Amino acid sequence: MVSGLYAPERKVLLHRPVFEGNERPYLVDCIDSNFVSSVGAKVVEFEQHIAAYTGAKFAIATVNGTAALHVALQLAGVQRDDEVITQALTFIATCNALSYVGAHPVFVDVDLDTLGLGPEALSRWLSEHAELRDGQAWNRSTGRRISACVPMHTFGVPLRIEEICAICDAHGIAVVEDAAESLGSWGGDRHTGTFGRLATLSFNGNKVITTGGGGMIITDDEALARRAKHLTTTAKVPHPYEFVHDEAGYNYRMPNLNAALGCAQMELLPKMLEIKAEVAASYREFFTGTGVRFVEPLPGTTANWWLNAIVLESESDRDALLEYTNSRDVMTRPIWRLMSRLPMFEHCQHDGLKNSRWLEARVVNLPSSVPESEFHRLKQ
Repeated sequence: MVSGLYAPERKVLLHRPVFEGNERPYLVDCIDSNFVSSVGAKVVEFEQHIAAYTGAKFAIATVNGTAALHVALQLAGVQRDDEVITQALTFIATCNALSYVGAHPVFVDVDLDTLGLGPEALSRWLSEHAELRDGQAWNRSTGRRISACVPMHTFGVPLRIEEICAICDAHGIAVVEDAAESLGSWGGDRHTGTFGRLATLSFNGNKVITTGGGGMIITDDEALARRAKHLTTTAKVPHPYEFVHDEAGYNYRMPNLNAALGCAQMELLPKMLEIKAEVAASYREFFTGTGVRFVEPLPGTTANWWLNAIVLESESDRDALLEYTNSRDVMTRPIWRLMSRLPMFEHCQHDGLKNSRWLEARVVNLPSSVPESEFHRLKQ
């Protein structure tokens, strides 16, 4: 089936970038302008593209998605030794960013259908472990403040984000959406990342669109947006020539060269999403009636089909498929090892993670790139 989608004479990658638009001329424009670093017109233009596409009022470009999440957590008020609720079924960057701010992850289970943080599991954990003090949630067993929740839209499949936000709002917990994988995904008529107080996107080389390396903070809060720009620009106070910095900041701004790629990629995004939906439809048809579950978005939501995923019946079936495909130069991958099983997070509190452990043993990602045979459609 995969050989029918992708060129069978070469290795089939999991998700390769596509540069079939104005990437080259936009990069040349940057070089000709001499503005190749974090000061340049393309950075602002790319931010405007993302804000307009997602419906967020503000977008702040960063060097990568992890940097975006690091700063977003600070903007949300997360302090050292706070607790942040998230999912153990996620990419390491989510928890790395928590470590950067000195926070303690608390792992709550995911839903089997979305692979994302489950509202029922969240509500149950909070009722068992949290108490409100002056409108703020505290963990009764650890004595720590629970300052934020970071749900992740796994593989671009929107989770039950409205329910998550409602639960967190009732407990005084800020929601920072990890939307790194979900550019082009929608929860109803709202783009993922526009439900929480802040959200972050990633434009790594394997994402739906890429800037080589890059990320974005999106928010509707103007004050947070201004502070995000300040913190990611080394906290430099504007001045014609003096170097004045009023706090410890970060050199996290996206370079103009990367933003030029992003501007060109945004022009291709609608067509790429259309083609990727067709790839997903081919997989769906192939697996119908096989006993293998193809991961679908919830009714009323739209996935970007970044990485197509299937759920096998057992761990042995998963391992057999991984061995068979990879030995034949078709790149498939298991889902991430649970964060709670990594040495630096194995001490963290969790709720048993029944669904997460079940999925960890069964989920496989399939090749999901835009096929080369469809490149011509991107130029139309």
